[in-house]
This record gives sequence, structure tokens and C-alpha cells, in this order.
Amino acid sequence: MDRTVIIVADLGHFKAYRITKDALEKSPRITLIESYDSIEGHGKLGDKLSDAAGRFRRGGAKDEAAKGSGERHNIELESEKKIIKMIAKDIDNLIVNEQCKKWYLAAGEKINNQIVSNLKPEVKARLDKNITATLSKVDKSEILSHFNK
Repeated sequence: MDRTVIIVADLGHFKAYRITKDALEKSPRITLIESYDSIEGHGKLGDKLSDAAGRFRRGGAKDEAAKGSGERHNIELESEKKIIKMIAKDIDNLIVNEQCKKWYLAAGEKINNQIVSNLKPEVKARLDKNITATLSKVDKSEILSHFNK
């Protein structure tokens, strides 16, 4: 039995499908084997921060020094990098556990290359098809057609 894994990911969603085709079957069987939503990838950054620093007076009166809120300005970028590394690690584990000879990836243009560059070399070597598309909300019956083009 030939087995392939398809992974579709964006910053908020991760889905992995097992594609199996027995010699007696006419068309391949698609089974969802893993799916999760990343809380980090959803919502506005301001909603995720708990200190609400903007609500309090910061000083800056005549005899006081102006005080910053202490927020890091690149926190959104750091959050994206963290999510991308998590996706790559999950892919590494999944591909090794599934013992498939080839697998496919669909991820948005913004994160696709970053995911691939964070993969283990042995997992990256098995990557057969890689498309830059966000397919996380596409029905599983349509997923395979995007890789057969």
C-alpha cells in the first residue's frame, strides 16, 4: 500500500492528511490524521497582551522623565517565528512517525519557505510537492486536486 501525507498550514491552522491507495481501489482514500488551531495565530496582538499599558498615565510632566511602556516592538514577528518553528517541529515528528516515503506541503507564500528551512534534512529530502497556497479551509475532498496540477 502506497502512503503519502499532505500537510496544509498557516499561522492559525495545521492539518495533516494521510493519502492511501490500495491496488484494488480506484481512487485514493483521504483521512485527517492531525488537526489543530494555534491560539497564537489568531486575533489581534493587542488582545493577546495582558498588561494594557496604554490605560495608565506614563509621566512626562515638567519634573518627571517620560516612561515607555516597556513593550518590545517586534513581538508580532517573534510570535510568527515561534509558530513557524512549532509547525516545522510538528511536521518533522509526523513524517517520521508515519514512515512515508514522500509528503506534500501547502502553506501560504509568507511562511512556506520558512517552514521548509526549519525542517530536519531527512524530512526535507522526502518533500515531494510543495505549493504556496493557503488550503487550511479547503474541504478534504478537494485537497488532493491542488497537488495534481
